[in-house]
Amino acid sequence: QVQLVESGGGLVQAGGTMRLSCAVSGATSSMNYVGWFRQTPGKERQLVAYITGGGVTHYVDSVQGRFTVSRDNAKNTVYLEMNSLVPEDTAVYSCTVQVGLRDYYWSQGTPVPVSS
Repeated sequence: QVQLVESGGGLVQAGGTMRLSCAVSGATSSMNYVGWFRQTPGKERQLVAYITGGGVTHYVDSVQGRFTVSRDNAKNTVYLEMNSLVPEDTAVYSCTVQVGLRDYYWSQGTPVPVSS
């Protein structure tokens, strides 16, 4: 059975750095598309960043230049490096990973509160 476990998160001061990771276990196929999302109470889930199987990345304007999405295919792990955090980044962050051509998995989500 495929499992996707997210780690990282927690309280961080404004201006600080946080690294989130999602590890895929039990998969027989490699990762393809990877997306990171965040959600705050009363707001719609927002796509923060993604990286395609071909290495093309995208970032929402508010995190452009501060966040970096990456992957380690050998470890079946994806990362979201968040730098220069601001209180507006406070949210529950989740990842979604495409395994193979059609299977998508979601992490459990982890809160990242950014204090001012």
